[in-house]
Amino acid sequence: MAEHSPEPEPGQAARATMGVGRQESGASVLPAFDGHHPPDKELIDDCVHCGFCLPTCPTYLLWGEEMDSPRGRIYLMDVGLAGEPLNDEMARHFDQCLGCMACVTACPSGVQYDKLIEATRQQVERRYPRSRRDRAFRALVFEFFPYPRRLRLLRGPLRLYQRAGLRTLVERAGLARRLPGRLGSMQTLLPDLGPMEKVPEVTPPAGPRRGRVGMLVGCVQSVFFPQVNAATARVLAAEGCEVVAPPAQGCCGALSVHAGREAEAQRFARRTIDVFEAAGVDTVVVNAAGCGSSMKEYGHLLRDDPGYAERARRFSDRVRDVSEFLSELEPAAERHPLPVKAAYHDACHLAHAQGIRKPPRDGLRAVPGLELREIDEAEICCGSAGIYNLVEPQPARELGARKAANVLATGADLLVTSNPGCLLQIRASLERRGEQLPMAHVVEVLDASIRGEPAGSLLARVAGRNAGNERRHTTGS
Repeated sequence: MAEHSPEPEPGQAARATMGVGRQESGASVLPAFDGHHPPDKELIDDCVHCGFCLPTCPTYLLWGEEMDSPRGRIYLMDVGLAGEPLNDEMARHFDQCLGCMACVTACPSGVQYDKLIEATRQQVERRYPRSRRDRAFRALVFEFFPYPRRLRLLRGPLRLYQRAGLRTLVERAGLARRLPGRLGSMQTLLPDLGPMEKVPEVTPPAGPRRGRVGMLVGCVQSVFFPQVNAATARVLAAEGCEVVAPPAQGCCGALSVHAGREAEAQRFARRTIDVFEAAGVDTVVVNAAGCGSSMKEYGHLLRDDPGYAERARRFSDRVRDVSEFLSELEPAAERHPLPVKAAYHDACHLAHAQGIRKPPRDGLRAVPGLELREIDEAEICCGSAGIYNLVEPQPARELGARKAANVLATGADLLVTSNPGCLLQIRASLERRGEQLPMAHVVEVLDASIRGEPAGSLLARVAGRNAGNERRHTTGS
């Protein structure tokens, strides 16, 4: 079979894998993997190294480095099983993977790379002794991001920081450029915080009840994107659903899964199952692509737990992305015109991990007057990828710049997507170019259409939220 290998960009390979100027731990762990769910040899052998994955792999496109492609990483998994040590170089190749799963979509052999990289990341996280600085930063991220109550404590100071103009002053004075790479990325990716909108525990249907659905409000979503949750509840209610948002819910575990923190992810998954089972809902609706992807794999995550394995499989069968769920309903609410040119960005964990591409597009096309525009290289990740843009800021910026250029080329008035991390990443990438573009979640557009909000009002509202009160400038490259 012919190999499909894109031309790497000139001069990129020198920056591959080890990280320029980055201190590694110098560790070497032998054997590479222990006996607790190492990457499955049978799944590894499914890879015939044909190369169809290469044009869709973000890190291969950046560097042209074979070991930073899916088939290269699968080769490393195989030699790890054969007895090679897990060292700095091998760990870096695995860490550089975004986990976007574009290779899963592209693979003609059906290689389950998602299962392989998840198992490998758990091994790396459990066995590989990272540098002290790396451990400290990752610990900081996971002390806050999966915990909504802790994030809410940060929300007030962050909002004051923004509304008082301190963020703009910091950036204009060049102070943000002096922050270390990862902290500088956190500064750049801070969301603009508007008023807090809390979703009621129960939202009654507008008209005859057509179903009782649970709604995941999430951790980052509930604190930094509450308007998306509020719009989701309104849209579901308008379509005849009784919407239950259990107050005891917390993080679904998606960030932990993506980072290889298996035990932590399992703990969050068990709690999520308990909470929604107790709520007595027919379906669990999710409006964040990464969360939905992980929740649909609870059966795999908890496969060794005799008390939860079967419950997890049944639970996952009832999880739906909000666009997917709405596509299964006959529309009940009238859509009013929204004459805007909207570019739709495929979130990787919706398009590749869940295989959902048509439902969000169909939902947007059903809005009268809305012109849907496609983005070139839609299959290529924007660089967000869970916490990837925090722990690997340089490749994330390069991918974000590529995505921003393709978004601008559409000439759209509005960018629409299905994942909060994508919104933050693309917004930051546009701002580094000195550009701004109103951005919204799919359900915000549907909500505006159902409520009859004028197009100008929607664009002004989401532009004001995305851009803040003053135009912000790049924090450096």
